Amino acid sequence: MKNWLINTFGFSKREYNGLLFLVIIIVAVTLFPYLYQYHLDHNVPPSANEKLALEKLVLVDRYNKKRFGTARTQIDDESPTRSVKYFTFNPNTITEKEWQQFGLSYKQAMSIVNYVKKGGKFYKPEDLKKMYTISPEKYEALLPYVSIPKTVQLDKKDAFTYAKKEAVMIEINTADTLELDKIKGVGAAFARRIVKYRERLGGFYNKEQLFEVYGVDTPKFNEIKDQIKIDLEGIKKININTAEFDDLKRHPYLSFKQMNAIIQYRKQHGAYQSIADLSKVLILKPENIQKIAPYLSF
Repeated sequence: MKNWLINTFGFSKREYNGLLFLVIIIVAVTLFPYLYQYHLDHNVPPSANEKLALEKLVLVDRYNKKRFGTARTQIDDESPTRSVKYFTFNPNTITEKEWQQFGLSYKQAMSIVNYVKKGGKFYKPEDLKKMYTISPEKYEALLPYVSIPKTVQLDKKDAFTYAKKEAVMIEINTADTLELDKIKGVGAAFARRIVKYRERLGGFYNKEQLFEVYGVDTPKFNEIKDQIKIDLEGIKKININTAEFDDLKRHPYLSFKQMNAIIQYRKQHGAYQSIADLSKVLILKPENIQKIAPYLSF
């Protein structure tokens, strides 16, 4: 090998020794992390956390052996050797020991008991199906013995019976959210949206403006339109001859450019005498003027 390198590449003896030394260094650097990790794995004692974890495992194992004996493995699954005894029962009231008499493990029995303790209820025998700890075969075996009092079944009906809203007539321009919530088809969140949009407008002058409230479509409008009325006296008006940009900026019927044009025209040509004067503001279209007219005073 040495002679081949020297003859092929023309290395001198000194160059050959240097190359050999470099190769040894590369191999050592490559192998060092693996050798160091091997040394740590076999010589470094366990850390405090590892010792604590091991101690916990030992304590848990001792506790399980003390409590459950050598039959611990039977807790996690139904045991074919467990003696099974069936009797009439109410799944809302029996204990974990009684569940175990049906052939369930302690863990399975406690899962059902904890479900009831946390507020769960069995309203009908078929509700046992929702317990994942009860296999389909065990459910079929238990079903003939389930007895749930009628009072529990009635409780379910009461729990899912909501008070129906009676037909009302609400004045939409003055009602607060609590009053609007009385309208059938209007909930608390929807009532807040109506009030928020009403404040931007200054009030509603016709029912169809409700279509401008987010979430109102034709079915919703038809549901609530006969439960509301509109008092035009409740509309807040803006004096167009004294209004500044801040007075107009939140109104949904005007853009910023239109608001600025209204104010600038007034400054150049004097006060507006009537709604007709707004047509002289070129940026305002007839439909804009028609929509904004109920909210202006002169």
